[in-house]
Amino acid sequence: MAAKPQTVLVVEDEASIASFVAAYLKNAGYDVRTTASGVEALKLVESEKPALVVLDLMLPDIDGVEVCKRIRETRDLPVLMLTARDEDVDKIIGLEVGADDYMTKPFNPRELVARVKSILRRAAPERRERDSETIDHGDLHIDAGRREVKVGDEEVQLAPKEFDLLWELLDHRGLVLTRDQLLERVWGYTFAGDTRTVDVHVRQLRRKLGDASPIVTVWGVGYKVAPARDSVNA
Repeated sequence: MAAKPQTVLVVEDEASIASFVAAYLKNAGYDVRTTASGVEALKLVESEKPALVVLDLMLPDIDGVEVCKRIRETRDLPVLMLTARDEDVDKIIGLEVGADDYMTKPFNPRELVARVKSILRRAAPERRERDSETIDHGDLHIDAGRREVKVGDEEVQLAPKEFDLLWELLDHRGLVLTRDQLLERVWGYTFAGDTRTVDVHVRQLRRKLGDASPIVTVWGVGYKVAPARDSVNA
């Protein structure tokens, strides 16, 4: 018996964009629901239980950021945010709720489908294999099962992809990871993606972790983790 197709909820108030996004996703084998309303989107998340939400930042009732925040209060549901301006990218990713990915309009619908596939692949159950693992690095303590990050005794709230990026870098201590490698390992891209995604997430991690941030820029290449300093609590 064929597997039931995954449902993708498209929340977009521009009818022309919603229709062609839905068409491409249906052609890729997804069951698609669409709405132009943030309020209706929250109802559909509960009733339809989609595998992923494609969410426009600007909606007529409540904006995409608020919708994303409310979704995150009840479930760990992947969100791909759509925005009309590059300047909104920091706003989207920098929030505690954190979208899993974003695309700036106008965009290639084929790339959107590729990103949806990548996000869902990364959200698959196999990533739970590391659930019992923890990493300690200086004052940082990262618990994969709880998805918690602590600096000393204080918990730091990270968006989903911020957590995944920090884990990936710490899990490869001693190695320099290029932006393309990080896009593939954290976001699941198997194509040349937008490396600004990595840079924005690194910037947010540094802001949230402060002096405890172990991430070092290797100019022209990517990022690595600096050796752990002696813990102040040692």
